[in-house]
Amino acid sequence: MEMRGALARLRRATGLPVAFGGLVEPGRRRMRISELNGAATPALRGLAVTSGNGLGGRAVALARPCAVTDYSLSRQISHEYDTAVAAEGLRSVLAIPVVVRRRVRGVLYGALRTAQPLGDRTLNAAVDVARDIEQTLAVEDEARGLLAAARPEPRTGPAAGPAAGPAAGSGAEPGAGSGAGWEQVREAHAALRALAPRIADPLLRAELLLACGLLTQGTPPPAVALAPRELDVLAYVAAGATNAAAAERLGLRPETVKGYLGSAMRKLGAHTRGEAVVAARRAGLLP
Repeated sequence: MEMRGALARLRRATGLPVAFGGLVEPGRRRMRISELNGAATPALRGLAVTSGNGLGGRAVALARPCAVTDYSLSRQISHEYDTAVAAEGLRSVLAIPVVVRRRVRGVLYGALRTAQPLGDRTLNAAVDVARDIEQTLAVEDEARGLLAAARPEPRTGPAAGPAAGPAAGSGAEPGAGSGAGWEQVREAHAALRALAPRIADPLLRAELLLACGLLTQGTPPPAVALAPRELDVLAYVAAGATNAAAAERLGLRPETVKGYLGSAMRKLGAHTRGEAVVAARRAGLLP
């Protein structure tokens, strides 16, 4: 999760002077505050908040936003973390859970050093920031699932070999595999390429692009240079998608997809969509 960037956005969106947050630890019912923005002390850094305890723990337990006007005097929450909160001088505090597929993955906090109500506008702005993170996490989860599905299973034994390639003398084009297995490979390749630009995590994005390259291994080195979006569109065309379907998956307009496809066809010397796909496979650009 891009917690540091999210906290900066939360402060801009809400006008609150202090923001902090962290992730729920995998397999445990607690979250740890890992990032601070606008804090005057390190008192909150590394604080482990158990589900149900304090304001953040309440947000984790209920999976909904929570807020208090004066943290130390509030009767809505337990007070295990009063010392750290007081050390930072916080009074009015809100806590927004980050929920993906009904599971709380983290908490964003915003706070004032004065005791005053935090209105609906402030709360809604903070919730919008949390929704952005939820979408990012959902995309990254999907990317990891696709990566897991795209990784080839190891083959062992004397029969193991480059089974994915065309049989000798078959007349098939290099890289132009056929059958249900190859269709799944092409669909995975298209989906991975579509997700890559939306991934905030640079390591995961690099792994996705590496996986795209692995899916085209065994084909000749690229002889034609296509722009990333041209290749994204062509990958979906190779998987059987219409321009409209490719546009939906890539977050583009159908006419934009048509433009990228036309540009790719010109570079490949192709006159039809099918010819473009064949040419791209010959050029080592598609599985």
